[in-house]
Amino acid sequence: MTVHIVKLCVGVDSIEHLARFQESRRAQFEALGLPVEHVHRTRNRPRRDGEVLDGGSLYWIIKGFIRARQAIIRLDHLHDDEGGKRCGFVLGPDLVRTELYARRPHQGWRYLEAKDAAPDLPEHLQANGWDPDDHDGPPPEMAAELRALGLL
Repeated sequence: MTVHIVKLCVGVDSIEHLARFQESRRAQFEALGLPVEHVHRTRNRPRRDGEVLDGGSLYWIIKGFIRARQAIIRLDHLHDDEGGKRCGFVLGPDLVRTELYARRPHQGWRYLEAKDAAPDLPEHLQANGWDPDDHDGPPPEMAAELRALGLL
């Protein structure tokens, strides 16, 4: 059974900002001759790793809302400078936009059951570079709150 991870994307203002950051990191790794993949370092390895690796994604909270996700390809064992154990979430290259779901800030990451995960935006909206701030209807933040209340 699949389970996802949800995490705050600290210091990032938009999905485009996250994409630029990850692209610059990949370019740095390529220039150093290292494997070109995005690894998000975290302190703890998920105990439910089998469920996470069964099609799980990392859902990014940006400015108070889940806005995008990336597939988790594998979980690497890492070490910090002091020899402490860490976990590396190796993520797929694609940032998939999701519907906005409000989330409160929290430290670290949390499990996200598949039934509670934000649905992906339809493919035609993703392909056309849809901007949630530039469409008909209520603002995305308001729409997310109305959806949470069962009014939309």
